Amino acid sequence: MSPPVTPYRVHIPDAQLADLRHRLASTRWPEVETVGDWSQGMPLAYAKDLAAYWGQRYDWRATEARLNAVPQFRTDIDGLGIHFLHARSPHPRALPLLVSHGWPGSVVEFLDIVGPLTDPPDPADAFHVVCPSLPGYGFSGKPSDSGWPVDRVAGAWATLMGRLGYDRYGAHGVDWGSFVTAAMAETDTGNLAGIHLTMPFARPPKEQVALDERDLAGLAAMKEFQQQEGGYSVVQSTRPQTLGYALTDSPVGQLAWIAEKYWAWSDHDGDLDKVIPRDRLLDAVSVGWFRSTAASSARIYWESQNKLALGPVRVPTAVSNFPKDGRMPRPWIEHRFTDLRRWTDHPVGGHFPALEQPDALVGELRAFFGTLR
Repeated sequence: MSPPVTPYRVHIPDAQLADLRHRLASTRWPEVETVGDWSQGMPLAYAKDLAAYWGQRYDWRATEARLNAVPQFRTDIDGLGIHFLHARSPHPRALPLLVSHGWPGSVVEFLDIVGPLTDPPDPADAFHVVCPSLPGYGFSGKPSDSGWPVDRVAGAWATLMGRLGYDRYGAHGVDWGSFVTAAMAETDTGNLAGIHLTMPFARPPKEQVALDERDLAGLAAMKEFQQQEGGYSVVQSTRPQTLGYALTDSPVGQLAWIAEKYWAWSDHDGDLDKVIPRDRLLDAVSVGWFRSTAASSARIYWESQNKLALGPVRVPTAVSNFPKDGRMPRPWIEHRFTDLRRWTDHPVGGHFPALEQPDALVGELRAFFGTLR
């Protein structure tokens, strides 16, 4: 008999909110950076401004209300409590859609697309939306033992969809969610109608393939990313526990570690607030802080980094590339995803499409899965 699926509501105690404000007000700040840009990390003036907003103006209770407006549940899978949003469409012929986040995100980043997906202008575009929190993230449990790499998460997601009564569904993933979605497709036995990915990965084929200018530019950008931005990944894939002590004790530490990535990975002209309002940015930071997930969320890097099979995928696939996100050569992706049916190079956007370009993302999901219903 399967474990029960029980309703869940988010509520952070008032004492935790007061503690956050006290810690922010008591921050011991470092000296100002010695450069005039972000090349040494988040500038002190920006950090102080964002921390002041978090402590004095940001309304966590409003975010709680947004979360609790969507049906939420918990269930035990493979010995771990898994939290998920489950928004059923009012349209009975809706296609179930599993949506998976990555780091440093959470299910909160998808709240603005749940409504357009579940109740669109055309009922033929409707989805039943399931958004699980990754193990060690958000409101899911934290593994107490090692052994939760991407492929185990993929198996848990397949179990979850079966437990909800869905035997045919689509899946969409960003960041680690893209890896999880692809891993599900590697071992799919007929449940997946199709998958939609941002930032898919593949190894170069053994035989030489021709690359165009956009493919070569994407590879160059990824090499530069590893050199200039990859430090966070090295730390999280080697010493997540050590990092966790600092970030779990200091809200400004957690704020800087996460917010820097939204700045660096989003497509903006120097004013991030125009692309991702700071309330939405602080949603992600607050979930990480209140749930103390600095170490547990980083461990997926330790579990999975450089250990991914990246095996063949034969499930119908669509890819959305955004200019401030990673872009691998199309021939490499076609070699791994052998039924690639849609490839879109968007003119604007970055690593967080549900926040930066929600209309474009929803449009892609409707267009691709509309061919598979």
